[in-house]
Formats: sequence, structure tokens, C-alpha cells
Amino acid sequence: MLRNKRIKNTEHFSILIIFNQNINNLAHKLMQLAPIDYAIIIGFFILSLVIGFIVAKQSGKNSESFFLSGRNMPWWLLGFSMVATTFAADTPGLVTQLVRQNGVSGNWVWWAMLLTGMLTVFFYAKLWRKSGITTDLEFYELRYKGKSASFLRGFRAIYLGVIFNIITMAGVCLAGAKIANILLGISQEETLIYSSIIVVIYSSLGGLKGVLITDFIQFIIAMIGSVWATIYIVNLPEIGGLSNLLTHHTVSEKLNILPDFSNTEALITLVIIPFAVQWWSTWYPGAEPGGGGYIAQRMLAAKNEKHATWATLFFNFAHYALRPWPWIIVGLASLVVFPSLESINNTFPGLSTEMQGHDVAYAAMMTYLPAGLIGIVLTSLIAAFMSTISTQLNWGSSYIVNDFYARFINQEASEKQKVFIGRISTIILMLCAALFSFYLQSAHDVFNLLLQIGAGTGLLFILRWFWNRVNPYSEIAAMVISFLIALVFFINSKLNSPIFEIAGHWQLVIGVIVTTIGWISVTLLTKPTDTTTLAKFEQLIYGNESKFYNIGYKILAFFLGVIGTYSFLFATGYFIYGKTTLAIVLTTVTILCSILLIKNWKKIS
Repeated sequence: MLRNKRIKNTEHFSILIIFNQNINNLAHKLMQLAPIDYAIIIGFFILSLVIGFIVAKQSGKNSESFFLSGRNMPWWLLGFSMVATTFAADTPGLVTQLVRQNGVSGNWVWWAMLLTGMLTVFFYAKLWRKSGITTDLEFYELRYKGKSASFLRGFRAIYLGVIFNIITMAGVCLAGAKIANILLGISQEETLIYSSIIVVIYSSLGGLKGVLITDFIQFIIAMIGSVWATIYIVNLPEIGGLSNLLTHHTVSEKLNILPDFSNTEALITLVIIPFAVQWWSTWYPGAEPGGGGYIAQRMLAAKNEKHATWATLFFNFAHYALRPWPWIIVGLASLVVFPSLESINNTFPGLSTEMQGHDVAYAAMMTYLPAGLIGIVLTSLIAAFMSTISTQLNWGSSYIVNDFYARFINQEASEKQKVFIGRISTIILMLCAALFSFYLQSAHDVFNLLLQIGAGTGLLFILRWFWNRVNPYSEIAAMVISFLIALVFFINSKLNSPIFEIAGHWQLVIGVIVTTIGWISVTLLTKPTDTTTLAKFEQLIYGNESKFYNIGYKILAFFLGVIGTYSFLFATGYFIYGKTTLAIVLTTVTILCSILLIKNWKKIS
């Protein structure tokens, strides 16, 4: 025992030495930062590592502690963690790119996903927590039976936990590298080496509890940084205040929150496809129809069904209504300072071709911040990077351990072995994501790629809880077809002379149609799960209630949640624009929706 303790202490001491050496090397390169900026950034790194070390012992007890933190987490901590995870390093860049290219209304490509989130809140959060499983992939051997169910669980563990996860993290890595390239002057390779070491250490040591605690701190820092930076930037001499910004000729035509309905292309890409097709038909991290991924992991870690539901509701409100406007305002301000892509490239001649794009405008605007504030903002962006990567690593390794290794490779694995494999897989996933990031170009490209991979699978994930005909072959068909279609479109786009030219939104529609027809056909041509398995599943999830119990109240709650959140989002924008009357009306709508939700909460939950 004493020898083991000495080995562990030596390992921890060695990790701290390596960490200190890397920070010193990094600090040597970043001479343009003031001492206070160094102190803020390094202090945050140390805090993250300390949290990892503190909770390491408790998280390492068993796999449930490592991946679900003992299933006793409160809703507010889980909700903050969900929001922090979706505030990745690439998110401000994506929003800035959308605003610069399509105006404020360009954000409807992701705002429309609120419908997906609210569907999870009122229809699926309670069901996930009642299942009592460790990962959402265990669902397959509850809902289905036999070798096909086992194969599906293992296949999806690799498909989501490795392939899909690596693509997601690679996009975040690319965004982090672009920010570091502009603000710090260091290369993509250096950025990923430094950041990977730190995030892997505390993710692999602290498990989900370490991730949740650091997520909470990271979200607070990120919000303070983004709001404070926005206020400072708006008041720069180049901008001249909010009123000047909103009336500037490069900005005034991009302020509309709703798309221009007379513009056919904007109507199709920003309204018709997102609301008629995208929200229910695509699987996207953080906005999975029916819940899934790290959102399901948070729900499964909740104290009970009530906490799972409240956490998911808070997440959707904060993600879609509370957080976007600082990024939007910075995106608008960037049009004044950097009206074109060429102006960004001329200002930062050191940007390589791979680093260029409208999404770097956010980082470019951050270069105007003074000492101290730039340290806070850099820390907030680092926090955004780390919160997303740490969650993706913990979630991905949970699939590898529980749904692949312990299920198929070593069914007699001890809890210590599972935790060890979880930590090793964390390192491997991070390395693969960092390498793949060199093959991507922008946050928007990653967003479109992930949507395309999940195109056509969303309806399946919604219906499998209620339609007994859905079987393992339905899910396998949906995943394979959607992935192959996405792969064809991705490879074609990377060719010097593309074989065919199809706009991105039509690629999505094609993927949805072909995949949906494919998996429904397979469903009807194959046998459903046997009635005994279905009966056990429904008894576990629904008990003695009908699966459609209080469905009317849940539908009402869904619309109240959607209308209330959008009203708050619009109200914030109109207050900023100075349209006070309209903002007050929308705020009143938000309050009324909230009152009705609270009044009917017992019937909903």
C-alpha cells in the first residue's frame, strides 16, 4: 500500500513538473501579454488541475463514479455543465461567421434546434433518468434483444464515441488554434500540445465530477469575459458606441432578427429547411432528437427525474436565449473594423491559408482589448475550449469502456481496469482529434459536416421510444446510410475539381430523404423486437402509465418553452436595438409562458 502511494505521488509530481515546463515555454513565447494576463491564464490552468487532483480519488472508485459522479448531481450544476460544453472555442467564431455572411438572422440555422431541445425536456429527460443505465448506448439492450442489439451497441460506441466524437473535438481544436494564432502568435501544433496536456490530465483524473465542477467555473469566466469584452469593443473609437454601430452602413442591413422573406434563398436556408426538416431529422451534439450523447450523460447523472428535467430546461434557455448576443454584437462590430476577409488577412499577414476565414474575426476583435481584460477573455476562450473537450473526452471514453471494452472485450473487467481504460482512451481520443483538426478549415464547415452525418437519423431517435416496429436493423441502416452520404459529399468538396456541385442545404435535404426512406424501409422489412423484451422495457420506463400519458400537457409545455425562450431571445435583441416597446411586449410573453409552465409542472412531469 505504501509503495503504491509513493508511486502515485511520484506520478502526480512528474505531471506537475511537465505541466510547469510547458507553461514556462509557452510564457516565453507570449511576450506581448502583460504580467496580469499571464497570472489570470496560468491561475486558471492550475485551478483546473487542482480540481482534477482533488476529485481523482473519489472519481476513481468505480466506473459509475468516474462517468456519472454517483448519480447524485443537482440540476443547476448539470445545467451549467451542459451550457458550458456547448460554449466551445468554435462557437463565437461560428456565430461571428454567420453574422458577417448572413446577418443576425443567419443564426436561425442553429436557433431552430431549440425545438429539438424542448422536445427532450418535456418528453425524454424523465425517461432517460428512469432507465437507470450508465450510458445512453445501454438503451439498445433494454429496448432490443439478441446479437443484433449487442452489435448495435458496440457499433454505435465506436461510431459515436470515436468517429463522431473525434470530428466534433477536431472542430473545437481548429477553432482554438485559430484563436491562439491571432491572439498569441503560436502555431496550431503548439496550441494543441499545450492545451491537450492540461485538458487530458484533469479529464482523466477527475472523471465527470471534475468535469462538472470545472464546467461551472469555466462558464462563469466565459460569460464575464464575453460580456465585458463586448462592452469594451462597442465603445472603441473605431466603433463609437452602440448607436453608431447599429447605424453604420456595413451593419444596418444585417440587424434583422427574422430572415428577409422576400429573399427566396434566405427563406429556404434559414427558415424552411431548419424548421421543416433539420430540427427533427438530424442528430447533432447537444441537440439530439430524443436526447443522447453528453446531454443524456448529464441526465443520467442527476439525483432524480425532476433534476434531469430541470437541468435540461435550464440548458436550453441559457444556450439559446441567454448567451448569443455578446457574440452577435462582436460579429457586427467586426464588420466595421474588418469589413472584408481581405482586411483581416492584411491585418494578420501571419495567418496561413488554413487559418483564414470569417470565423477568425472574433479573435481578431479581441486583439483590441487592454491588458487584464485580454487575460480574462483569453481565459474564457480557453475555458470554453477545455469545457467542451473535457466533456467530449469523458463521454467518448464512457462509450469505449462501458459499451465496447467491458461489454465485448473483457466482461470480467474490474472497476479499476475500467477506470484505467477510460483514462487511456481519453489520451488516444485527444491525440486523434488534434491530428484530424489539420484537415478542417472553419467552424461552419464542421457544423455542416456534423449535421450531414446525422441527417435522416433524428426521426428514428424520436420514434424508437414509442413505435414498437423500430428494431436494431433500423438504427444500423440509418447510421450507415447517413454516414456514407456525408462521406461522399465531404470527399467531393475536398477535390480540386468536384465531381458535382450541390449547395450545402440541398445536400442536407438529400441526406435526410435518402436516409429516412432507407431506415423506414428496413424497419418494415424486418421483424420488430419480441413482445417480452418490449413489455419489460415499457414497464421499466413507463411503469403502469400509458406511454402517451398527459401527452396534451407535454405538447402544450413544449410550445410554451419554445415561445418563451424565443421571446426572451428577441426581447434582448430589441432592447439592444432600442426598440423598447416591442422588447417589453416580448418580455411579457416570456413571463406568461413561464407562469403557465410552473402552473402545469406537475401534470407535465
